[in-house]
This record gives sequence, C-alpha cells and structure tokens, in this order.
Amino acid sequence: MLEYMNNLSLSDQENIKKVIQELFRQTCILKIKYDPETLVAKDNAKYHICNKHRAFIEDYLQVLGCELHHDSQEHIFRLVGDGVPLLHISLNATKILLLLKLIYKDKIMGEGLNASVTNLQEIRTYGMNTGLLTERLTVGEWNSALNLMKRHQILEIPGAIGNVEDDTPLYIYSTVNVYCPTKEINEMLKLYSQEVEEEEQEEDEVEEGIQTIMFD
Repeated sequence: MLEYMNNLSLSDQENIKKVIQELFRQTCILKIKYDPETLVAKDNAKYHICNKHRAFIEDYLQVLGCELHHDSQEHIFRLVGDGVPLLHISLNATKILLLLKLIYKDKIMGEGLNASVTNLQEIRTYGMNTGLLTERLTVGEWNSALNLMKRHQILEIPGAIGNVEDDTPLYIYSTVNVYCPTKEINEMLKLYSQEVEEEEQEEDEVEEGIQTIMFD
C-alpha cells in the first residue's frame, strides 16, 4: 500500500486522504451532489477519485475492519463493517427522516424536476397529517436533526443550519444514506407501537366516559 501511495503525486495522495476521511465522516460518497446555494446538480469529484483508486482504498479500509461497497444503480460508495462508528438517531430525527422519504415519494409522482425540494413548514404539515410529528420541537431538536441529515447526505441545506427558516428550500436526496441494524429498527418500531397503543387506549377510555355520561 505504501508503494502505491509513494508512486502518486502529492495532489493525488491528498485527494485519497480526503476521500477516506469523508467516508468515515459521512459513511458514503455520492456521484451527484447538489450545490448548497443553488441546488444545481453536478458531478462529485470525490466519487471519481474513489472509483479511480478503489483497489487501494479497499485494501486500506480492510486493515481498519471496514469494507467499501459500491452500488452501481444508485451510484454510491458506502462504508460498512465492524470498524464503522455506530450512530444513534433520536426518535424525533427518525420521524423526520420518514417524513422526508414520504414527501419525496409523493412529490416525485407529480412534480418532476421540482419533486425533491421541501421546507420545514411542509415537513411539519406532513407530520401533523400523518400523526408522526404532532408535538412542537425545539430549535435545538430541529438543528440536531438537520445536522444529521446534512452529514449523511439525506438533505442538502443552503447556508448554515442556524439560518434555516420555515420556507428555506431543502433538497432531498433520492436515497437514504443511513444504514440501520435490524435490532435498532425493531427497537424503534417497538417503541413507536407502544406509543400508538397508549394513544388508542386513551381514546377508548375517553369514548367509554362519554357513553357513560350519555346513558346515565
């Protein structure tokens, strides 16, 4: 591996280092990225660097207990394996993630090239209509969720997270680039199911109370 690196230019060596750093920071590299200011699609140079030096990067990652997987259909390199740092996603962030994919699915069927643009107001509306996000989140909770989405290239956000307004355009990428173990997903579903059961039980108790009043 050292011989391979030594035969490269200093510029190529630096590019490979940046690609590996990005893989550990974001767990994936997309072929097409969107400019955070204009939301215009363009080729991602790091994707082509990863593809060009793929054999070396695979060998390097293997030493660290990781693997480099390539999805030729979605055009994405992603990092997997025991050496990948685990990420714990909050329940609110998970709900926002599900809402984003629901918005994307609904829009892609009818709005063509404009399908992938949303904003906070629309996410809140979908949250209320689906019952997934009925509580009012704090600014800190929104910022935490948006940082997660930006880091893992689920959303492209113009400017700083703290400057996002209700109508700020947010670009939704077509794939979810966070990979969750089955155990974590099952625990999340169990927790959500418990919440639904508690809400249904409360509604039943209220209905029984109304019937008692009516027939007493």
